[in-house]
Amino acid sequence: MNNWAKQNLTTFSLDMLPRTTRAQTMDVLSSQANIAGYKAVLLAANIFPRYFPMFMTAAGSIPPAKLLILGAGVAGLQAIATARRLGAIVEVFDTRPAVKEEVMSLGAKFIEVEGAADASKAGGYAVEQSADFLQKQKAKIAESIAKADIVITTAQIQGKPAPILITTEMIGAMKKGSVIIDIASATGGNTELTKDNETIVHKGVQIIGNSALASNMPYDASKLYGKNVTNFLQLITNNEAGVNLNFEDDLVKGSCITHDGKVINERVNVLIS
Repeated sequence: MNNWAKQNLTTFSLDMLPRTTRAQTMDVLSSQANIAGYKAVLLAANIFPRYFPMFMTAAGSIPPAKLLILGAGVAGLQAIATARRLGAIVEVFDTRPAVKEEVMSLGAKFIEVEGAADASKAGGYAVEQSADFLQKQKAKIAESIAKADIVITTAQIQGKPAPILITTEMIGAMKKGSVIIDIASATGGNTELTKDNETIVHKGVQIIGNSALASNMPYDASKLYGKNVTNFLQLITNNEAGVNLNFEDDLVKGSCITHDGKVINERVNVLIS
């Protein structure tokens, strides 16, 4: 970024767009996370050695799969909807109480832990929590994960390693044949054992680190990404297709990284300092 500034380049990063209603048509993170949440459930269903839905058959009854989702952002909400369509029982943990209503509207149970730091202005990311909250969180997750057949983790903190939500001890307490899909693996993952683009087996539990699930649906991923970029270009150009940068616009200002020989993005300056 400093090299771009020295070359007097004006650069933009769409993942730095403010996560506001007006920015939704340009929000690359949301369009790709939506696909990742969907594919994470299908990947888990393909690997998991049992049915997702409950079945009553002449040969006996099959209980439904129990699925735990950590993080109810865009990826998490899509994972809930997909898992419920497949007939699984879903529990969801998120540090933001505001998402409880959305989670319950999709037919999942919301796990509450009191005392979370406010994440409403974190742009869909998790935020760092107090030691007391982390202790309570660990106990709640351990309780739920011991009963879960499948866990999907999505929590990331902007500019920092993903928070460790699942310890090796918790994984050891899971049933053999259980599956963990860690979408946050590119930034370290939400489990102590996650490795990006690898599958780790620990005491019969598969931990799959995959931060590029959207690439498994290239047609729709490219279509949505292309639309995001088109909408952004319309924001920074005029009717004659010339560049028109209005730095009074919070979307232009928020996504611009370098301009006029400087790194101007306030969030980026905080992250790199």
